Amino acid sequence: MAITEDKVMDALSNVIDPDLGQDLVTLNMIEDLRIDGKKVTFTVNLTTPACPMKEEIHRACINAVHHLVDESAEVEAIMSSKVQQSKKIEETETDTLAGVKNIIAVASGKGGVGKSTVSVNLAVALAKSGASVGLVDTDIYGPSIPTMFNVRERPNINTRRKLIPLEKYGVKLLSMGLLVDQDQAVVWRGPMVSSAVKQFLSEAEWGELDYLIMDLPPGTGDIQLTIVQTVPLTGAVIVSTPQDVALDDARKGVAMFQKVNVPVLGIIENMAYFTPPDAPDKKYHIFGKDGARNLATKLDVPFLGEIPLEQIVREGADSGVPVAWGDGQSEATRAFTNISQIVAQQISIRNAKQAPTDKIEIKFK
Repeated sequence: MAITEDKVMDALSNVIDPDLGQDLVTLNMIEDLRIDGKKVTFTVNLTTPACPMKEEIHRACINAVHHLVDESAEVEAIMSSKVQQSKKIEETETDTLAGVKNIIAVASGKGGVGKSTVSVNLAVALAKSGASVGLVDTDIYGPSIPTMFNVRERPNINTRRKLIPLEKYGVKLLSMGLLVDQDQAVVWRGPMVSSAVKQFLSEAEWGELDYLIMDLPPGTGDIQLTIVQTVPLTGAVIVSTPQDVALDDARKGVAMFQKVNVPVLGIIENMAYFTPPDAPDKKYHIFGKDGARNLATKLDVPFLGEIPLEQIVREGADSGVPVAWGDGQSEATRAFTNISQIVAQQISIRNAKQAPTDKIEIKFK
């Protein structure tokens, strides 16, 4: 019997997206279906190029056509992606960040837990997957993004009087460290800091982005509140080490975002363990074991993964070559790749199933 479009679509309606819980046909993920005799070609548009289930979905599509239509069919399933825009951004789209689909804040309750390292490598890993990514360093007092990318040139300004972000490793980036001398301290009061953050967001030519990563300073103060008031965040990622003193502050960070109605996409455990180069089978939990994992369970938020304490991570940060840019040989590179996929997965689930994030106006008496 002849292979028809209806038969193929019926077969593909049996393939369920494991994250969204619906079939690919209902989700309108199947495009460009073409049939030429026994040859069947179609495109599967996933919700992110970093989808961790890409290979499983690819196999399921081919098997569905073989088992339910014609086992001798020559099936080509082209895997592509269209990142969905956050509902709140879609509803409130203005000239501010008009082309940005998702805005993710990376935060921590305290300093020294590797939040900027995570922000940089998360952005690079997402860009390597094929996504369009931006990174804005909102730590005005201690910007570290220029060092981690080894960039120092000042951004240009276009004819619309907007900053043009620099670009490296596929990531567009802005930081106060690009606008002041490296040895110059930024001695500003809170309102000036808040104003600078707003300018990075609204007076920069970010263009079309699937994800804009915002590297927040530690704590729950002016800058965090400014961001919540200024832009509709898709969600927040919390970074912590396993030790109790860091977990106490991470708990406060989760509570802060929940209080202002920003979904917490999950918690990352950084510096989870150390493996000596000469003993790859051993793990030394220098700062404690499973602290962030247990906190995520207790707070009922996703645990996004753990990142080992490796010298290559520090060397990459100091030299301006993020470890996520590597070839996947190090455990840290694989960890950042996996975490980027899970973060993208959580964003897709949120955009498909959850209510939009509201901007919160916080008034002080």
